[in-house]
Amino acid sequence: MTNILLTGSSRGIGAAAKTALEARGAEVIGQATHSNSVDTVPADFCEPGAPYELWEAALARLGGAIDVLINNAGLFDPNPIDRSDIEWLDAWEDTMRINLTAAAQLSRFAVKHWQERGVPGRIVHVASRAGHRGDSPAHWHYAASKGGMLAMHKTIARQYASEGILSFAITPGFTDTSMAGDYLESRGGSGLLADIPLGRVAQPEEIARIITFCALDAPPSMTGATLDANGASYVR
Repeated sequence: MTNILLTGSSRGIGAAAKTALEARGAEVIGQATHSNSVDTVPADFCEPGAPYELWEAALARLGGAIDVLINNAGLFDPNPIDRSDIEWLDAWEDTMRINLTAAAQLSRFAVKHWQERGVPGRIVHVASRAGHRGDSPAHWHYAASKGGMLAMHKTIARQYASEGILSFAITPGFTDTSMAGDYLESRGGSGLLADIPLGRVAQPEEIARIITFCALDAPPSMTGATLDANGASYVR
């Protein structure tokens, strides 16, 4: 059985991924800011100590071994540049902490865990198309956090592959979640679909299938790869 820690598991892509992974027989401990579920650890990533507390709680629930870390938690709140300096900075720092710093902390714990045990492991980073092409004028912080996640992913892949520690990244475009729905509405609703050659946004289950593949099936030679899933709205 594969033991997995999945952040942002309560809704959208995370909830779909949890269902898909459990259907494959994986033991999944999730994370959400607030949760009463027995298989989900409440952790607020705005708090610097939360990732460590989450990691330790997940280890305890999984018998002391985590095989796969999936960094999926994310914040996508707008941050217009005409806000006051302190409001803009606070929103920037919250997004960075949730989207990038917490993922970095957990990735560090994971790498050290596998090194100490002398076993292989996998990290799956759910980044964003925005990490490649940028985002709206109100989402500098989101694009920067996801670009940072991609750089971190590449570094982990290059530095630890020889130890069997693998890293994969996924860059969805718009996905049919409440987070993306709010954004689409704020940017003109269905008119944005004209920028997606596929003609629709992705479904959470589609991204979940890619997460499951990276977590359980991707061959080791794929380490360092970034898988795009954006309906051809951004082609590298």
